[in-house]
Amino acid sequence: MPPRIADLAVILFYLIGITWFGARFKESQKSLRDYFLGGRTTPWWAIGFSIVSAETSTLTVIGTPALAFNGNLGFLQVVMGYLLARIVISTLLLPHYFRGEMYTAYELMQRRFGSRIRKFTAGSFLVLRALAEGVRVFAISIVISIILGTGEAVSIGLIVALTIFYTFEGGMTAVIWTDVIQMFLYVGGAILSFFVILDKIPGGWEHVVATAAPLGKLDVFDFRFSPSMEFFSRTYNFWAGLIGGCFLTTASHGTEQLMVQRLLSARSEGESRLALFASWFVIFFQFTLFLLIGLMLFVHYQDNGWAAPAKPDRIYPEFIWNNLPYGISGLVIAAILAAAMSNLSAALNSLASTTVMDFYKPVAEARGQHRSDEQWLAFARRSTLFWGAVLFAIALIAQQVTSVLEAGLGIASVVYGALLGTFLLGILTRRVGEQAAIAGMAASLAVMLYVRFGTTIAWTWYVLIGTTVTFVTALCVSYLIPQRENS
Repeated sequence: MPPRIADLAVILFYLIGITWFGARFKESQKSLRDYFLGGRTTPWWAIGFSIVSAETSTLTVIGTPALAFNGNLGFLQVVMGYLLARIVISTLLLPHYFRGEMYTAYELMQRRFGSRIRKFTAGSFLVLRALAEGVRVFAISIVISIILGTGEAVSIGLIVALTIFYTFEGGMTAVIWTDVIQMFLYVGGAILSFFVILDKIPGGWEHVVATAAPLGKLDVFDFRFSPSMEFFSRTYNFWAGLIGGCFLTTASHGTEQLMVQRLLSARSEGESRLALFASWFVIFFQFTLFLLIGLMLFVHYQDNGWAAPAKPDRIYPEFIWNNLPYGISGLVIAAILAAAMSNLSAALNSLASTTVMDFYKPVAEARGQHRSDEQWLAFARRSTLFWGAVLFAIALIAQQVTSVLEAGLGIASVVYGALLGTFLLGILTRRVGEQAAIAGMAASLAVMLYVRFGTTIAWTWYVLIGTTVTFVTALCVSYLIPQRENS
């Protein structure tokens, strides 16, 4: 079906509008505190919605329905672990982040261990976020190729360029407030899609249940347990979901600058904690919504005898574009692009903040090169441009993935264990020193590369394994190095 004028007009209006809105915050950016922390004046509810937007991406919007289409509702077991992780973060990590003025998560590591571990953890984040975000940027091309009938790089480049523009101008303030708008847009688009799809199914929800239940597609929990490789190869069961989801989210929200930057932007530790827990309820609602959309699409395809797309991630955007009324399909596609731009803007700002605050600024100040707020702000904006180019390049390479959601989570999970293990060493131990912590991280990364490429272990276990290897290795090494290293 050729592109429709009404749909393209809605999409164009959204792209122009959100770019203009984000760029309006340029005047409020006077210092690095404004650019990276929004001046710490943002209300908790806006930060909570921004956490949801950062936790969501095009991977979620187009990948989650595909999981239910091909499987069941088992992914919700992972979301249960997300709640447990928020309890851990608010208890163990938040109190440390609000002791003094911090810009990045990795400043905490310098306080506990030293400058080398700060650079090691910050560098791990840069690699992790660049690779994972590159896959997310590639996911945009799936949507755009459906709209324009092409997967050309210029389509991805348009979204990247517009997002860079308002992130470059408005900093963290623009990121958070555009996140709020974009979250309501893509969740609203999903709710609209839910009722449109349901209306197309004769018999409504009762027919959906009657068709899906005998096939096990309404199943949420899988409590089967056995100490075998087959058990650890199952991605979605209760134990992998609760434990794996907890470790994954503790790492992503508690040690990765993409999320910690939002928590640090709150007015106080209490508001940061409130934003963190409030975000879970929205996350649970939206994952349930996207999974039910995938379930209904399965029933709809079954009823009509249609073959599923060769790439499951196309199932939701393809249905929207080909079946929703003119204008409405454009609005929902714009909502999917909103999720992409929201996550991309967050990644750009967090990558820039880590580059400036954990690498360039400490080196410059150690050399006596003191600069004004305006000069640091200019460098921060140049860093945003640099990372935009890097993510665009990685997106062009990421075209061989099958499930974009699981690819993104899998990449992140390889590195998360090393980061989380190091943070836990810093908070829970006093014996382990910098050299031992670095040895633990290195061992974890080596083991996780083997687990990822040499075993069938599901990604839901990656962070637990990586965290354990980091923690145990560092403790063992701490007994072998001189005592002065453990001070």
